[in-house]
Amino acid sequence: MSMVEEIGKGLSGLEQLRVVMACGKRPGIAESLDFDLVEVDEGRAVFAGVPGPHAYNPMGMVHGGYFATLLDSALGCAVHSRMTAQQTYTTLELKVAYHKALTAQSGLVRAEGRVISMGRRVAFVEGSLTDANGKLYATASSTLLVMDR
Repeated sequence: MSMVEEIGKGLSGLEQLRVVMACGKRPGIAESLDFDLVEVDEGRAVFAGVPGPHAYNPMGMVHGGYFATLLDSALGCAVHSRMTAQQTYTTLELKVAYHKALTAQSGLVRAEGRVISMGRRVAFVEGSLTDANGKLYATASSTLLVMDR
């Protein structure tokens, strides 16, 4: 059973995510990469973290997987916020465009995901990764499959 199912069984997706935020628990990936779900509304989710050496590639910059993970999390949870208690989803496609390199000196970054359209079976979302000053580091788009549990 997933963390969301365990603490939010029978709740809507938005209610589940709010419970996750309120209890302070983080899934393993958020522990590993040290980021948090910091905002959630219907059709919108924001994750934030401070990239550091734990996320560096051999060239001394933040690995592209860090960008992609924060963005995939934000885009997925934006869709999750629109789910009923009987629905779930999975990412079918994620496209990330990298605009600028991140380092530990970049400070706090925020990945924001927004649902663009959502049907009975497919959701389309877009997102961006920015720093505290609004500087753009990456953008992403994703297609997600919506399923009954």
